[in-house]
Amino acid sequence: MKPVQSTLQKWMRENENFQEHYAKIRREVLNDSEIKAFLAKHPALTKKEIDKNLIKLYEYMTQSKQCAKCTSFENCPNMLPGYSPVLHVEGGEIHLSYEKCYERINYEKQREQQKLVQSLYMPKQILEAKIDYIDSDPKRSQAVREILKFVGDCEQEIPTKGLYLYGPFGVGKTYFLGALANKLKEMYISSALIYMPEFVREMKASMKDDSLNKKLDYFKKTDVLMLDDIGAEMLSPWFRDEILGSLLQYRMMEGLPVFFTSNYSLQELETHLASTRNGVEEVKAGRIIERMKQVSQPVAIFAENRRT
Repeated sequence: MKPVQSTLQKWMRENENFQEHYAKIRREVLNDSEIKAFLAKHPALTKKEIDKNLIKLYEYMTQSKQCAKCTSFENCPNMLPGYSPVLHVEGGEIHLSYEKCYERINYEKQREQQKLVQSLYMPKQILEAKIDYIDSDPKRSQAVREILKFVGDCEQEIPTKGLYLYGPFGVGKTYFLGALANKLKEMYISSALIYMPEFVREMKASMKDDSLNKKLDYFKKTDVLMLDDIGAEMLSPWFRDEILGSLLQYRMMEGLPVFFTSNYSLQELETHLASTRNGVEEVKAGRIIERMKQVSQPVAIFAENRRT
């Protein structure tokens, strides 16, 4: 039995319509400005080599190069969406390969960045916060300066201390955390932004499906941890000592920063943490506060309520 290739070549020679179509495509390809430029750079290529790889040249000609015909990654017209064709010569032979286009690189970068901010029950407004949107209220200027300093320091190395932002309701403490998380995302620094009351409930629920240690381990090791509204509810001795205490101890030992927001000063929070159903536990509460001081520094924010 004759090889398939020789049979196909015989059919191509004998089929007049195909030959006409082939000749037309060949003219289009060889008259294409990009193909002509490519062949001019490689004058040693033989007619036989060019004809043998006409289909590769045609494929290259018909594909969008680096998003020239694209409006977005999702609407890429290429055979391989998000990839741009590249012609090159090796050993006197024409080769066609594909590389990631600009749109795909941006798309992957955005997806990668999105994964860097893990949030637990934070509102959309906070997750879309930007440092550039923060106004120049002088009553919040110290907090803004400290946040910008932290970001600046991150360009060299992530600092070992975050901030303990405290003050009354509605002064923008949580917004600052969201804005910081998004800024860090641009720098490829991961963060976990957690609403404290929901974090307590999440950890309790995790005991039922044995996922507590896995989740706690993630929060221990994320680059920058942010605990929003600590003190918003009464913590059980178990959560205070076994969960929060373990979390802060690990980050303190590893030199990993934590950001907090609270309506309490550290002294007031210590009193709050000491109060349990079993009585007042000042020593254990004081131990938590000392760990908090090791991973953050207090900054008061006393400004107008922006929620009213």
